[in-house]
Amino acid sequence: MKKDEYWMKFAIIEAEKAFEKGEIPVGAVIVKDGKIIGRGCNLRETLKDPTAHAEIIAITSAAQTVQDWRLDDSTLYVTLEPCPMCAGAILNARIRRLVFGAYDEKYGACSSLDNILDGRYLNHKVIVKGGVLKDKSEYLLRQFFEILRRNGN
Repeated sequence: MKKDEYWMKFAIIEAEKAFEKGEIPVGAVIVKDGKIIGRGCNLRETLKDPTAHAEIIAITSAAQTVQDWRLDDSTLYVTLEPCPMCAGAILNARIRRLVFGAYDEKYGACSSLDNILDGRYLNHKVIVKGGVLKDKSEYLLRQFFEILRRNGN
């Protein structure tokens, strides 16, 4: 769907911001009614906060924008498949759709290792679509880790 690719490009811009800060390049935006209501990039190192994932920051930003913790009828676009913590936050925020770029074979909790969002035992169901602009997301991640390895980290 072209609309998903359009919005994912904004998540990639957020991931590039993380990259520039020396953070693992993950970016996220939340869209509702054709507008970005929240955005975030990975800031774990910058904030010294293990919960400062792009999704969490974008959810907080969106909740402040709409002045409600319920983000009904919104879509979260994120460059990397969410981890279990972020998947839980997506459920708690009542986000309707999740669209992600790269699959995460190590920590992915929305398709790769597990699917916390499948709704079998939950009162809220999230529609999940993976692989949108996957190559661009994977490229940023590969580039970041190649630089890290070259610098001996």
